[in-house]
Formats: sequence, structure tokens, C-alpha cells
Amino acid sequence: MTNPYPVSGMVLPRYSGLSTFMRLPYVPASEMKDIDVALMGLSWDGGTTTRNGSRYGPRQIREMSTLLRSVHPATGIDPYKLVRCADIGDAPTNPVDPMLSLKMLEDFVQEAFDKGARPLAFGGDHLISLPVLRVVGKDRPLGMIHFDAHTDMYDFYYENSRFTHGTPFRRAIEEGLLDPKRVVQIGIRGTMFAEDEYEWCMQQGITHIGMDFIRERGVDAVIAEARRIVGDQPTYLTFDIDCIDPSYAPGTGVPEIAGVTTYEAQRMLRGLRGLELAGADMVEVSPPIDPTGNTALVAANLSFEILCLLAESVARKEKPAA
Repeated sequence: MTNPYPVSGMVLPRYSGLSTFMRLPYVPASEMKDIDVALMGLSWDGGTTTRNGSRYGPRQIREMSTLLRSVHPATGIDPYKLVRCADIGDAPTNPVDPMLSLKMLEDFVQEAFDKGARPLAFGGDHLISLPVLRVVGKDRPLGMIHFDAHTDMYDFYYENSRFTHGTPFRRAIEEGLLDPKRVVQIGIRGTMFAEDEYEWCMQQGITHIGMDFIRERGVDAVIAEARRIVGDQPTYLTFDIDCIDPSYAPGTGVPEIAGVTTYEAQRMLRGLRGLELAGADMVEVSPPIDPTGNTALVAANLSFEILCLLAESVARKEKPAA
């Protein structure tokens, strides 16, 4: 069986044709068959508490991903030869009903998951991680490697608002989807609402790796610590683009200065090869805030890094070592 393969820019110019993630074939979720990694848009930002617009993220990431080629420059991995990948389109949502939208997103991911695909989801704000985790983490708590400027572990954001882009992982831990002792958050920084803001996270055993650690200890130490924490058990990878310094990626709702560079992000992702990944997402790209498209370009390139990790993880599962 021939794997689905991106359209080559040597055959059809990159500015031509329909925009899909990585120029992969579009296969509607309802027509999926034998897809190993499903790239999907979760185009919803109803959990945003400040500058919105990330509902347009998947569309622009698709556009900027047309600039990518198929082979990883450092590892030589061609993810499309390893596994069967496809763009399965965008989940339906209800822009004015957050709880209904969360259920619609979960159902969309579930349909792909039930057909054997691991999700690579594109948001949307960070609340979209919760419905994905409700699918991939329902059978056992997962570890998580979380790249972000913020913890997204608040109990609520504004009075009685328990489902926002600042609360998804608190909810995921409460629902038994994540093992907090196997959660590591990388790039945490910025001002806080209160002196004890991180206290709940520390009580649960969550590990924070802030920018001082990254600068003082270096990328290799971050990789080693992240790998030690999640171990060899199933793990979810989530990447909020605001982990990246806004000089590289300004198009996001809550930017924080003094962040990770694009090179550091690539290095850290490449250092995660060999982990057992249950799924992944890229979130919080807001095209209206960055008319240049550079934020989406950064997201597209980092998503290719993540796709390579997922592809290797799936291929190992299908072909265990002798």
C-alpha cells in the first residue's frame, strides 16, 4: 500500500493548489482508512481571555506549511515514508457555546482515534488540548511535555469560569487524564496574579523549567530532565506558540518577553526522539495579530518536528525491535 505523500513543490508550485497541512492529501474524517497520524484543525478560541483570533490559526498554519519539504534536515527522517499521514480537515464547532464546542471537538478527535490514528491537532486556543486529552488519555493517565510561557493550571479564570485557555491542564489532572508527577512545563515565565500562583502545581508534583534554567543550564539539560520525568510511558506533547519569544512569534494572545528562540525549540524537540507519544498539538497562533505570517511559519516548522516524533513513535509500535 502506498502511503499518502505531500505534493512536491518540484511538481506543483507551493503557491498553487488547495492548502492542507504539509501539502498532504485531504481525507475527511468520515472517510479515513488506515491513517496513522491525523493532522486536524480545532479552530476554536472561545476559551481566550484576552486577544483572540487563534480560531484562524489552523488556516494560516496550513498556508505556511506549504513552504516545508518532506525530509528532516538533521535526522534525515521522512515521516511520510514511515507512516500514513493525512489532513482530515477541521472539527465542527459552535462559536457561541463553549461546552457544546468542547464536546464537538472531542467527538471529532474520537472518530479519528477510533480508526487507529494518533492526533496532531492545530488550535485554536489552549483549551482545545482538553478534548484531545479526553480521547487519548481516557484509558490511563498520560505524562505531558508542555511548552508554554504559562502553566494553564488555574482553577478558574474570572468568576466561575472553569473552562478557559488558562485552565485546561488543571481540568485534565482532575479528570484523571494526566499524571501530574509525569508533567513537565518548559519555558514558564512572566508576571503572576499572586505570590502563590504555582503552589498547587508544586503540590501535585508538576515540574516547571523556567527560562533561567534554560539559559543557565542549557538545552541538553532541559532535554535530559524532560525525558527523566516522563520516562518511557505514553506521553502527550503540547506546544503553545507563546513559549517562543515574541520577537520570533508575535502573533499570539498572551506574549511574554525573554522566551525560547526558534533554534532552542527545534533542539529541544529533536531531543525528544524515542518517546512514546500518544498525540500532540500546536496552539495559540493568532493570525490577525501578526499580518506577516511569521508566527504561523514558526508553528508550521515546529509542527513538522513534532510530526517526525509522532511518526517514529507510531512506526516503533507497528514494528517492534527484534
